[in-house]
Amino acid sequence: MEEMVRIDLRAGTHRFESLPEAYRFLGGRALTSRIVSDEVDPTCDALGPSNKLVLAPGLLSGTVVSSSSRISAGAKSPLTGGIKESNSGGNTGWRLAQNGLRAVVFEGRAEQWQIVIIGKGSLTLEPAGDLVGLDTTETAARLFERFGKKAALAIIGQAGEQLMNVAGIANTDPEGRPTRLNARGGMGAVMGSKRVKAVVVLDPGPNVTPIMFDLPAWRSESKGYVKEIATSPAIDRYRKIGTAGTLELVNKLGGLPIRNFSRGQDAATESITGMQMAETIKARGGQNSHSCMTGCAIQCSNVWVDEGGKEVASSMEFETNTLLGANLEIFDFDAIAQFTRNCNALGVDTIETGGAIGVAMQAGLIKFGDVEGVLDIFRQMREGTVLGKLIGAGATTVGRVLGVREVASVKGQVMSAYDPRVIKGNGVTYATSPMGADHTAGNTIGAKLDHLDPKGKVELSKEFQITSTILDIFGFCNFARAVYGTSAANMRAMFEARFGEPMSEADVRHMALTTIRTEVAFNRKAGLGPATDRIPEWMREQALAPHGATFDVPDEELDRIWDTD
Repeated sequence: MEEMVRIDLRAGTHRFESLPEAYRFLGGRALTSRIVSDEVDPTCDALGPSNKLVLAPGLLSGTVVSSSSRISAGAKSPLTGGIKESNSGGNTGWRLAQNGLRAVVFEGRAEQWQIVIIGKGSLTLEPAGDLVGLDTTETAARLFERFGKKAALAIIGQAGEQLMNVAGIANTDPEGRPTRLNARGGMGAVMGSKRVKAVVVLDPGPNVTPIMFDLPAWRSESKGYVKEIATSPAIDRYRKIGTAGTLELVNKLGGLPIRNFSRGQDAATESITGMQMAETIKARGGQNSHSCMTGCAIQCSNVWVDEGGKEVASSMEFETNTLLGANLEIFDFDAIAQFTRNCNALGVDTIETGGAIGVAMQAGLIKFGDVEGVLDIFRQMREGTVLGKLIGAGATTVGRVLGVREVASVKGQVMSAYDPRVIKGNGVTYATSPMGADHTAGNTIGAKLDHLDPKGKVELSKEFQITSTILDIFGFCNFARAVYGTSAANMRAMFEARFGEPMSEADVRHMALTTIRTEVAFNRKAGLGPATDRIPEWMREQALAPHGATFDVPDEELDRIWDTD
C-alpha cells in the first residue's frame, strides 16, 4: 500500500500514513484537489498557515515509461483566490513515486526556513541556513553537492521567499537544471509562506519499480503506449522543434498575443518561429531535443546556447517566447533567452511575468521593445523593490495599480499565448476551468476546425478539459493527448496492471468530472461565482486585428458546461 506523508511545519514533526480508502485510486490533480477541498477552508488566507500545499505524482508515475511522472502541486491560490493544481515535469514526481509516496502534505508554517529531505520511509527537516536568499540555480548546486545528482529537488527562488504571486516551484530535470516549474497560480509563494526553501527527494537505489499487481501486463501495455509515442507525427514535430513550433500556427490564425494582446498577427514573428529557433540551436551546438523528465521519448524541451555555444536557458517554450517576446514587442531569441534564464533563477511563471510586464509597458512604465528595461525589472524583482514586488503580484494587480483596463486575465491569472477572441475553444477553457486562464487545463488548438466560429466551442473545450484532467491524474504529460485517442485503452490497462482493479472508459471520465466539479465547488465557497467565469469585458468589445474578432461565446453556454456528463 502506498503512503502519504504529512509535515506539521509549526511543530517540526511529520507522520507517514496509509492512503485512506477514498484516496486509493486518486493521483496527481485528483489527489491534490481532493485533499485541498477536504482539508482547507476555501475562505482562508492563501498565504496564511491554514492553507496546505500538496505535492502528488500521478497514479502511473515512478517508472521510465515515457512522460509518465509529472508532479502536481495543489493549494488555494494566492493569485486566483480559488483552488489550483499546477503541473510540472522534472524528476520530483518520479522520485516521490519510487519512494512509495502518493502525496506530501505541508501544513502550518515553520518558525525558521527549512529544507525537507525525503527518502524511503524517512523524512528529515533541517534549517535552510545560507540557502535563503539564493536563486534556484545556486540552491540546486549546493544541494546536489551534498545529496548527489541522483536526488530530485523542488526549490523556490527569491520570488517565492518574497511571497510573490508569480512564484512557482522549480523542479530539477535529468541533468539537474532547476528549470521545470509548477509555475502557474503562485504555488511557489505558498511554499514560501510555509518557510520551506527546498524539498530533496533521495534516490531510493537501483532497480526500483513501484509495486505492480501484474508486471508482465504492465510491460506489455506500456510498450504499446510507447510505440504510439514513437510513431506519432504530432509527437515527432514536438521532438524536432519543441513547443515553439506552435507560434507559426497561432500567428497564422491571427490569435498570437502581440503588444499586450492588442493585435493577433505580426510579420516580425518570423524571427522567433519554432523552425528558426531549431535551426539556430543546431547551428550553435545547443540541444534541440531534450527530455524534461527521465525516460521521456517526446523530448520537446531544448537548451538554448549563445553564439559561443555557452548554455543560456532551458527551455524556450511557445508560451515563453510569446509572452516574454511578441507580447512585449521583442522579437529576439537571445533577449528572450536572457528573460527565461532570469525567470528560472527567480523561480517565476514566464506567462504571468510576461503578462505583467506587458501591462506595465502599456501603462508607459517602460517602452515596448525595451530589452534593458525588462532586464532591470528582473533585477528589481530579485532585490524586492516596490516595482519588483508590483510585477511579482501579477498582471491583474499591475493593471489595477497603473490604471490599465486591458489585462488579459481570468480569475486574476494571465492567459497563455492564445488570444480567446480567435482561439475561442481556449477562451471557453480560460473562462470555465476552475484553474483560471490556463491552457494546460484544456488546450483546443490541436482541433482542426474554424477557431473563429463560437458554435460548438463549449463542448469542444469540455472534452479537452476532461482529457487533460485524466492525463494529470495518471501523471502523463499533456502532450500525450496527441496519442490519447489510440492509447487510452493502454493507459487504462496500465492502471489495471499496477493496481489489480478494472478501469473502464466511463470510470476514467467519471474520475475527471468528479475532480473538476470538486474544484468548482471549492471555488464557489471561496467566492468565485459564475461572474468570475468570464473572459474580460474589453475582449468582448475590442476587436482583434486582423480578423476583427471578439469573444462571443454566450454566457449561458459557459454557465452550463459542467451540468451534464
